[in-house]
Amino acid sequence: MSRVKQAPATLEDLYREPGKAELIGGKIVRFMATGSKPGRVGGRIYRSLDDYAEQTGRGIAYPDNVGFAVGILSSGRQSFCPDGAYYLGPLPENPMRFLKGPPTLGVEVRSDNDYGALAEQQMADKRSDYFEAGTLVVWDVDPVAECIHVYRSTDPERPTTYRRGQMAEAEPAVPGWQVPVDWIFAAQVAR
Repeated sequence: MSRVKQAPATLEDLYREPGKAELIGGKIVRFMATGSKPGRVGGRIYRSLDDYAEQTGRGIAYPDNVGFAVGILSSGRQSFCPDGAYYLGPLPENPMRFLKGPPTLGVEVRSDNDYGALAEQQMADKRSDYFEAGTLVVWDVDPVAECIHVYRSTDPERPTTYRRGQMAEAEPAVPGWQVPVDWIFAAQVAR
């Protein structure tokens, strides 16, 4: 019995994909929805980045689920869908389409399934992809440990870690921007 080889997925296929996904190695990789704390943490980071962009008139902040199309990387990746981003590149002709090029700052907020040896390797691989694509800074945000690991393309193996009581930054991707770690991880109060 012969097998029919399936054609690799394309960015056009990714546009039709319901929910959050990325294009890696010709395959659409889907992501599960996140929980309450990671969602709130990502939202607070976006809020701060958006305020910065508005105040400085420089760059654009994006929340979760915005696509960034890149040329095929050595891993086969062709897109990113970070949990938050800051972008200094050109806007697409059609504003309903993905941004072309990588985010200047990519924010990855860990979900429940982003812990353990396999998850650590996957996150390291994704950071490598970000840097290969041209991203300057990647945040690895850990809602359990309540810390932010800031990786820079200039020294990708040695992150700076910010914890409660400190101000986190994303130099040189977002010049002059700082945000209190306590505020990012502030408890949500239901009313």
